[in-house]
Amino acid sequence: QVQLVESGGGLVQAGGSLRLSCAVSGRTFNSYVMGWFRQAPGKEREFVAAIRWSTGSLYYADSAKGRFTISRDLAKNTVYLQMNTLKPEDTAVYYCAAKRTLSPILMPHTPSDYWGQGTQVTVSS
Repeated sequence: QVQLVESGGGLVQAGGSLRLSCAVSGRTFNSYVMGWFRQAPGKEREFVAAIRWSTGSLYYADSAKGRFTISRDLAKNTVYLQMNTLKPEDTAVYYCAAKRTLSPILMPHTPSDYWGQGTQVTVSS
C-alpha cells in the first residue's frame, strides 16, 4: 500500500521559513516524479514544485522560484519542501504527490497517481 505522509506545516510569521516533509512508502519510486501542490481556501489546487526521484531533476512554478527548494533523501524515502521568505499568500494546505513519469515538467499538467493527506501552512502578516 502506497503512502505519502506530510508533516512540518504550522503557523509562521511573514518572512519566516518552514520545511515540509513527505515520507513515502509502499513501492519503489524510481520511475516517479514527486511533487508538492497547494490549495488555498476558495482556490483551485496549484502546482508548486517537482523532483524526479531517481535523478533529482527539478521543476518549479514561477511563484516558487527563488524562495522554495524541493529535494529528496533517497535513504530516508523522504521528499522535502524548504520554504523561505514566506508570504501571507503562501497560506494553504500543502500536498505531496507522486506521478509515474520521467519528466517533472508533466507534473502540473496531468493527474498524479498518489496523494498525501495534506499539511496546513499559515503565514501571518
